[in-house]
Amino acid sequence: MAVPARWIDLLDPTRDELLAAAPVELDSRALGQLLAPHVAGREPRPALEGRHDYVLGVLLAPVADPEHDRLFYQEVDFVLTAECLVTVRKTPAGDPPFEPDAVRDVLASHPPRSTADAVHSLIDEVAERYLDVVETLDDEIDELEERIEEWPSERVRARLSALRHDLLHVRVTLSPTRDAVRRVIDGRLDAGGGEVFPRAVERSFADAHDKLLRAAESLDLARDLLASARDHQQARIAHEQNEVVKKLAAIASLLLVPTFIVGVYGQNFEHMPELGWGLGYGFSWTVIIVSTLAQLAFFRWKRWL
Repeated sequence: MAVPARWIDLLDPTRDELLAAAPVELDSRALGQLLAPHVAGREPRPALEGRHDYVLGVLLAPVADPEHDRLFYQEVDFVLTAECLVTVRKTPAGDPPFEPDAVRDVLASHPPRSTADAVHSLIDEVAERYLDVVETLDDEIDELEERIEEWPSERVRARLSALRHDLLHVRVTLSPTRDAVRRVIDGRLDAGGGEVFPRAVERSFADAHDKLLRAAESLDLARDLLASARDHQQARIAHEQNEVVKKLAAIASLLLVPTFIVGVYGQNFEHMPELGWGLGYGFSWTVIIVSTLAQLAFFRWKRWL
């Protein structure tokens, strides 16, 4: 039978507020984690840890902001016992904190639900967030593939780097979240003082685990798509470099023949028949112009210019 839940929600609490709300005595490591400020780029590793008489949870909910091409995380930690759930939400710098609407809905339902049910709803919401973020990243990669021929190389390179960083960061947080949920399903996570997750609730965590698995598989596909876009960009750059080399080679060839002719007639030998020829100057210019026009026609035919 589900135990009626008592829920305490804290937003960026002080040490005294946390100690006053905690249903059990917290060890120093748990206190340090719950009180540590949220720092973007230095987020903690998601985990669910069974302690002596409570379960400590650390969760990160990813949020994609396509309008500004950025990804940030909302951290929500919790202390869980059979009778009480304390959630500790942390405000990211310049971003809104996590809103535990799923927990609120579960605990407001009738008949009353347990704290374990509330944690399940919280983790399920986090799993949904991962699916949404991966879908958004897929859309961002699709946009990149469509615009890769239009955008300048510098912008494409910056976008590739940003998306690659986001994919790696999502993987770093998604994998431990999935592993932690798997521990609940396998019955390997309980407080030392007794069972916190009833078997029926443990089985319900399978849905959240499946969502995290789907997110991981979609993340692998997104990584492959991004690698294809990067290969296309590198091929595009190589093609552009080849075109530049062709143009430089054509220009060098256009200058080579006139330079050779001028060099020949610039030799100060006494016996050069053209030096005494009245049409010699015009002849040299004719050779230069005809050879240059012939090369221009050839390079235009080869589309090097």
